[in-house]
Amino acid sequence: MKFVILIHSNPQPWGHPTSAHTAAYQALPQDVQDALGARWEKVFGEADAKGEIVYGCALGDPSASVVIGYDTAPVITDGPYAESKEHLAGFFLIDVESEDSAREIAEAFSCPGDTIELRPTMQPG
Repeated sequence: MKFVILIHSNPQPWGHPTSAHTAAYQALPQDVQDALGARWEKVFGEADAKGEIVYGCALGDPSASVVIGYDTAPVITDGPYAESKEHLAGFFLIDVESEDSAREIAEAFSCPGDTIELRPTMQPG
């Protein structure tokens, strides 16, 4: 089963890992930050060793994006696409045995200041 883990965040300034640049995460005691990092390293490392991590990519600052719409021809405007506080910060494609496994991996990305979305991919047949 393939899923995409979408990481939404609004760090100021923009940087990765996004959680390290959010006020909510920075307000945590150092031991809590360390525990969250260790949780991610453990779960992500195990998933990577099993070949469940297919691909991942951190995205650049949304202010550097452009939006391409279409009227009678393509129209390019300044980005970001969404005028919201949170923007897509990065994504990981995973291939796992079950939705429970996907949730376990996605939960390891969860930190104060970030919102994680787990979405199944559309697979043929």
